[in-house]
Amino acid sequence: MGARLLERAEKLRAVGVLRAGLENVDLAAAAARDIEVIPTPGRNARAVAEFTVGLILAEIKNIARGHDAMKDGVFRKNYVNTGMVPELFGKTVGLIGLGHIGGLVARFLEPFGCRLMVYDPYLADFPAGLERSATLDDLLAASDIVTIHMRLTDATKHMLGPAQFARMKRGAYFVNTARSGLVDETALVQALQNGTLMGAALDVFDQEPLPDSHPFLTLDNVTLAPHMAGTTRDAFTNSPRLFCERFIASHLHQPST
Repeated sequence: MGARLLERAEKLRAVGVLRAGLENVDLAAAAARDIEVIPTPGRNARAVAEFTVGLILAEIKNIARGHDAMKDGVFRKNYVNTGMVPELFGKTVGLIGLGHIGGLVARFLEPFGCRLMVYDPYLADFPAGLERSATLDDLLAASDIVTIHMRLTDATKHMLGPAQFARMKRGAYFVNTARSGLVDETALVQALQNGTLMGAALDVFDQEPLPDSHPFLTLDNVTLAPHMAGTTRDAFTNSPRLFCERFIASHLHQPST
């Protein structure tokens, strides 16, 4: 919603955005006309969190690769991690970010018996039952699986690059269902090629659709999804309800004008 449309809506007092981000609204123009812009954080959090757990399992257990091979008539038994396929029980899963999505991922993983470490410098109240990592480096060095759930900002852009992948356990796995800009893609490709990482599972990319020449498409230790984690029927149908609940809760006791 741009400035021109906001100017024409003379009686407009609030704009509801059925997503967490506000990039589709001209915030400066809205503020100039005292129009409140209200997001809907967490609208597809459950969808993305469920998908994240699915990607973790698909990558470490070779589910997608085994499926593809069988569709091609091959009963495949050998993979990059053959002889080292892990179970989640007892493994350390490092979560970078514990917002709506990261918090649900942690909850979903608890029954697997994982050790759950969290790095989130923006989180004030830390929930019980999770281990807080003082630094990103500490989390990376300790984790068997790292999954990232941060917002993309100037401060978080490429927060995972060559130095960070080098600090991870050799043979660890990396999962990204957040934003590709959080990660230096070139560094991730190199970490997968040289064996620093055992594997990765990705739903977001710098260029979408992924170009045919992208090295991700040549790697046998990465599970790829076409930016579909948050796309569920429930996420779309529940968004208006979540927004209405948020709007009513924040305006219920405000005096009418």
